[in-house]
Amino acid sequence: MSTSTPHQPHWPRPAQWPVWVVPLLILPIQVIGSFGAQRSDGHGPPWAQDGSDGGGAGSGDDFTHLGVLGVALLIAGPVLLLLRRRYPRETLLGVAAVTATYALSRFVPGPVFISLCVALVAAVVAGHRLVAWAGTVVSLAGMLAVAWLFGGDDPLPVSRPGWGASTMVVGWALVVLTGAELVRMRSAQLAERARTQAEEARRQASEERLRMARELHDVLAHNISMINVQAGVALHLMDDDPQQARTALAAIKDASKEALTEMRSVIGALRSQGETAPRSPTAGLARLEELLDRARNAGLPVTAEIEGDRRPLPAGADLAAYRIVQESLTNVSRHAGPGPVTAEVRIAYGEREISVQIDDDGRGVSLLDDHAGTGSGIRGMRERATALGGSFTAGPRPGGGFGVRVTLPIAAEPEREVQ
Repeated sequence: MSTSTPHQPHWPRPAQWPVWVVPLLILPIQVIGSFGAQRSDGHGPPWAQDGSDGGGAGSGDDFTHLGVLGVALLIAGPVLLLLRRRYPRETLLGVAAVTATYALSRFVPGPVFISLCVALVAAVVAGHRLVAWAGTVVSLAGMLAVAWLFGGDDPLPVSRPGWGASTMVVGWALVVLTGAELVRMRSAQLAERARTQAEEARRQASEERLRMARELHDVLAHNISMINVQAGVALHLMDDDPQQARTALAAIKDASKEALTEMRSVIGALRSQGETAPRSPTAGLARLEELLDRARNAGLPVTAEIEGDRRPLPAGADLAAYRIVQESLTNVSRHAGPGPVTAEVRIAYGEREISVQIDDDGRGVSLLDDHAGTGSGIRGMRERATALGGSFTAGPRPGGGFGVRVTLPIAAEPEREVQ
């Protein structure tokens, strides 16, 4: 009985929340928090009060009680945050203006700066770093300068802040901007990771399509070529030599059955997870004799020579060696030319590699070359060998005919399932 891992809930990141969620959370905090600060002692928090003796013009008694304007400013900040994703720079400027107006109007200090913090983070993450940093420095310098120069004078309803308030404002601004930079870097890392994963998924999909194309080509080309050759023989000998025609038809039956079997095996790799896997054996050198027998039944005399200790191979190398032999024999049947043609297969097992060699004594012209022919046989065999870190050569032999040489590493390749 299989066990499954319990589903772990995955909360979306704040950037994936609907745009109205954050303003909806901030609005009651700002309004209720500001009224709470006003009702606590009427003086606001200690760091907002002037440190001078005697309760001068900047003392806590000068804070204005929240009214319609104060509540409107507390609401305006969260409302402007609804535009932070589409217009982050304009939202930052608007929220900064609202917050500065609130601060310079002698309203009791409270959590009004939360909206400004969110707007700063949104602007920095969106890439408007210069606007966020320069705007914060200029705004703080201007606001503190006005408050210190004109605080307590009648023309302006500005309260002169204490040193504690000035230090706290500057410190919190640095903390928020630094936090925004960290959020920006984290977002950039996540975006890069997502891009890399998407590229990797596309690459794997492309490699899988290429692998499936090679498999389909190898399966179809070999068996259909055998069927085509034997069908021509059967038609030619139907009247003159019925027994030989019967043999050709039997070879056609075997080749078509093998084609159907291997097609089911290849298509089985496309099944979704949980479906029944193909029951046919996986193609590999263990089925080499079957492959050679089919070639002989199709009228191609072929011999095989095995050197070294024959043993199971890693799945990738085993499949590649089998397909290369299969494709090479198919090419001999199709391109070796008229007359009696024989083929020889040599497989040498080494400690760290396996060598596969297929030679024929056909006419040996370069019809199989990638540039001379229209098929993808040579190209597919080369791709198989290269994908496993092996070497591949193919071309006419000096004494006539055509030869294929492949060397595949088998020591360091990890075992993996190939359907």
